[in-house]
Amino acid sequence: MTITQNNDKTDLLLEIRDLRIAGHSEDAWQDIVKGIDLTLHRGEILGLIGESGAGKSTLGLAAMGYCKDGCKITGGQVRFDGEDLVGASEETLRRLRGVRIAYVAQSAAASFNPAHRLIDQHIEAALHHGVSDRATARAGAIELYRSLNMPDPEHIGERYPHQVSGGQLQRAMTAMAMACQPDLIIFDEPTTALDVTTQIEVLASIRAVVEKFGTAALYISHDLAVVAQMADRIMVLRHGKLVEEAETRQMLAAPQESYTQSLWAVRLFQTAPKPRPDAEVPLVELRNVTAGYGAKQVLEDVSFSVYKGQTVAVIGESGSGKSTTARVISGLLAPGSGEVRYNGEVLPGDYRKRDKDMLRKVQMIYQIPDTAINPRQTIGEIIGRPMKFYHGLGGSAVRTKVKELLQLVELDPDRFIDRRPAELSGGQKQRICIARALAAEPDFIICDEVTSALDQLVAEGILKLLNRVQEQFGVSYLFITHDVATVRAIADQVVVMQAGQVVDSGCRATIFTPPHQDYTDLLLSSEPEMDPDWLDKLLERRAVVAGA
Repeated sequence: MTITQNNDKTDLLLEIRDLRIAGHSEDAWQDIVKGIDLTLHRGEILGLIGESGAGKSTLGLAAMGYCKDGCKITGGQVRFDGEDLVGASEETLRRLRGVRIAYVAQSAAASFNPAHRLIDQHIEAALHHGVSDRATARAGAIELYRSLNMPDPEHIGERYPHQVSGGQLQRAMTAMAMACQPDLIIFDEPTTALDVTTQIEVLASIRAVVEKFGTAALYISHDLAVVAQMADRIMVLRHGKLVEEAETRQMLAAPQESYTQSLWAVRLFQTAPKPRPDAEVPLVELRNVTAGYGAKQVLEDVSFSVYKGQTVAVIGESGSGKSTTARVISGLLAPGSGEVRYNGEVLPGDYRKRDKDMLRKVQMIYQIPDTAINPRQTIGEIIGRPMKFYHGLGGSAVRTKVKELLQLVELDPDRFIDRRPAELSGGQKQRICIARALAAEPDFIICDEVTSALDQLVAEGILKLLNRVQEQFGVSYLFITHDVATVRAIADQVVVMQAGQVVDSGCRATIFTPPHQDYTDLLLSSEPEMDPDWLDKLLERRAVVAGA
């Protein structure tokens, strides 16, 4: 494949002027992008940041001349290389999309066709648009896999999507976007769902391949520290409007607007650590637990305790066994050996053998609320169901209690009780999941990556809510996460897992104070910092260590 480079950042490629986009909600059209201007030059990376609902993804899609269902462009221009995409014919848009403009979605797993091999999906656009023949396209795919540091680049394309890791699949999607050497790529939260060590690999690979090919990019994220490693300039959006725009170093050094400064301050939130009681029997205790799926063993000799009123954070890379541990505790997966104890008594490994009161005491809040709540039920029905099942409440008593819980999770009861999940934001849905868990009046709640898909401001609100609930009701949390900042914010005790084993544990201060064990140090050093040179410094240090 011949690589054409054009790194002239003075050549205007994308120009958006006074763009207005409306969305249809509650039988009315409401503005969601409100007169935004944007310019992007060849070879330049522009970061778009802001909380959920800011209009980041809507703006990124509009750069392709595209609007999601239920949205429409109501005014303004989107000029790509001098051609206005607003009102352009479908033939014109098809000629550009996938060839000169490409898109990398947040969830690669949901974007690939599971029935086709990676390389067949990679070369599809190049063949369809006549950019190259099959042999050339396949050779180009292998070169891109190599550029993105994918393992076994000559053969990994022969695998199906489910046969590679999340980080490898995200890089495969970036390679697929580069297949026709586009002038512009829109990266829409491409590392949000990845653990910190995998995120480093993907960020480094994306940046290297974009620089190599001289491709311009819109990099959309809610994580400022990540954007700082990628972008030449940053635009801060809120409620569909531009709040602030500046060169990355200038914005990091001196953000001008109070909203931008609030984004910087999010990572400062921390709860006061609570010491572990020595005399009490643990509320939940795992003793030498081994578990797996069929012949595949996932957990090996896992032991740790959670005491009443405490938060134990379990951290590790994808595949470390965190979620499997949660499944064992909740009774969804019986241990092969070892035991789980609750207040000193051994729990049956199968939840179907636990009585109703024990099921009530252990509840779970899942990572993705969209898949955890019934879209056909109202919020009142979703939260009310545990009250009926565990406590036998009915009629007006349920509705009264639901309103109390909505108030507790800071949602207006009268506005939300009769709505359905599709009418709520991601953060609001997660609050509904918290309210549903609390409806059972549990003693122990498993929080499985409950903030990983949320922007930083919304995530901070969820963490503060969980902390307030703990203080008010004395519940204990097992907080599963790959986010070091979240552990630093809320954990009393920390359990570090790698390849199904506990490799480090202790109180928060002990875990975060050097010297660290090697794997713990790897996780902590992979937490992005508000320094545009952080990624380069980290990669240089690791290269030196690897070469030593």
